Amino acid sequence: MLPDKLDFFRRHMMTRYFILPLLLAFAVALSAPLAHAQSANVRGTCKDLDGKPYAAADVEWDNLETGRKFNLKTNNKGEYFSLGLTPGKYDIKLSKDGKVIYVLRNVVIVSGDQRDPIDIDMKKEQTLNAAASGKTPEQVKAEQEQREKAAKENNTIKALNDKLNEANAATAAGDFEKAIATLNDAVAIDGTRALIWAKLGDAYRLSVPKQTDSDEKKKRYESAVTDYQKAIEIRKGADPAKDPDKNKSLAAYYNNMAEVYAKEGKVDDSIAAYNQAAQLAPENAAQFYFNEGAVLTNSGKADEANAAFDKVIAADPNKALAYYWKGINLIGKATVGKDNKMVAPDGTAEAFQKYIELEPNGPMAQTAKDMLAQIGAQVETGFGTKKKPAKK
Repeated sequence: MLPDKLDFFRRHMMTRYFILPLLLAFAVALSAPLAHAQSANVRGTCKDLDGKPYAAADVEWDNLETGRKFNLKTNNKGEYFSLGLTPGKYDIKLSKDGKVIYVLRNVVIVSGDQRDPIDIDMKKEQTLNAAASGKTPEQVKAEQEQREKAAKENNTIKALNDKLNEANAATAAGDFEKAIATLNDAVAIDGTRALIWAKLGDAYRLSVPKQTDSDEKKKRYESAVTDYQKAIEIRKGADPAKDPDKNKSLAAYYNNMAEVYAKEGKVDDSIAAYNQAAQLAPENAAQFYFNEGAVLTNSGKADEANAAFDKVIAADPNKALAYYWKGINLIGKATVGKDNKMVAPDGTAEAFQKYIELEPNGPMAQTAKDMLAQIGAQVETGFGTKKKPAKK
């Protein structure tokens, strides 16, 4: 019996030794991933050009090998830290309020604690950049500030253009309330832009006909004038060399403000604004003087109105309506003669005849003919040319 027990013991031990390496191998296999689960702990401080900490700034770690991003935040001292960062090569991007301030490139991180802090010190970076470029730190700082200023300006212009486009679309749709609200938002972004104030004035002016309350109408007219005045004040300070359309734009602002004055019944202010527009943009003087004549005509000031229409004719002899309205103002002064015939002042017939000559099928052509008939004058389509005497 002893040999059989010995054989059994030997076989048992051999089986045991065979299983043990398998178990060891299995144990190694299970522990293998743990050997690769490496991590790194990083820390650092972020400071601006004046050495002050960037508080509540974003520090983004971009792993150049895996594409994975780690987003960290600085505290009030400008400090950041992270546990468990994957080792590798990174670009570190410092941002504040959505604006990228600096990018530290190709930073290699190994596993374990990063003993040396990885700081972003803009003053030191400026000094290094200055040394590399041959410029003084002051020059580098000035250039950086200029770039930051330009970037800020571009962002502001984009925001304002977005607001302008939104307001223009609202105005085109007749939604003046939305236009006013949008332009007020634009003014809050930057209140130094003449165009924004002028557009706001337009929105208030155009919104008045939709108002039913007289006090609200008055309030909106006053707001329009105030906004035009702000636009004018700002645009006057522009450099003509950098703003070639300065006078043309100013003339448009004065013209629109004059219209508001006229609707408020402030005739003298309206006329003064139209005259200012004509002086600023003489190429458009005929239209400004015509508007002036219209306001004076509506105010019952026929002589002053005709003086304005004479200015229109001097600036543009082909402005047909100037002749027509001059004729209307003149015929308003007509008297009745002894034979009960209408006697019109000198120049009345000529004014209507000139209108008909320039616009024979114009909207006022028939009225002009009727006026000529009332004063016993004939339509002369060749007005301005002397007729040759008939041959005997």
